[in-house]
Amino acid sequence: MRIAVLASGSGTLLQSILSQDISVDLVVVDRPCSATEVAVAAGVRAELVERASYGTDFDRDGYTAAVVAVLGAYDVELVVMAGFGTVFGEAIHNAFPSRILNTHPALLPSFKGWHGVRDALAYGVKVSGCTIHVATLAVDAGPILAQEAVPVLPGDNEAALHERIKAVERRLYPQTIRAVLSDPSLLQKAM
Repeated sequence: MRIAVLASGSGTLLQSILSQDISVDLVVVDRPCSATEVAVAAGVRAELVERASYGTDFDRDGYTAAVVAVLGAYDVELVVMAGFGTVFGEAIHNAFPSRILNTHPALLPSFKGWHGVRDALAYGVKVSGCTIHVATLAVDAGPILAQEAVPVLPGDNEAALHERIKAVERRLYPQTIRAVLSDPSLLQKAM
């Protein structure tokens, strides 16, 4: 199965995936970032599909179409979002139905969205964690493939808790990708 990893940041999650000998065919980034360097160092093709705007004038559908075109040019079969900072429009879900994976730093369905760690702390939970799920048009609402709890420790702040969640994510995400590669029907069963 040909895999594309979509990233926007330092590439630590991409590095975790690559270190588990998961064959990645393409890395797509939405801004210049270190994930590109991680890809190139691993001998993986990296494509920048730069997001030109972060304001209200952002053309989500146009940007989504541009990413879908790049993924299609590489015959990608599975899309793995690894800290990708852009929410897509419907076209990517039509092009890759039930074949987009995402990770979220909370135990979904609780604390969806950009600030899952902060929101969990603000709510006062004693346990948070990491969720690997099938991405859908509704943000952080797709079927759950894997979860792991991370305790909230006394005195935790957002950065400390998030770092412990990332440590779990770097292990759980590659495990989940491997499970999907071994049995692609897991994606359909999850739906």
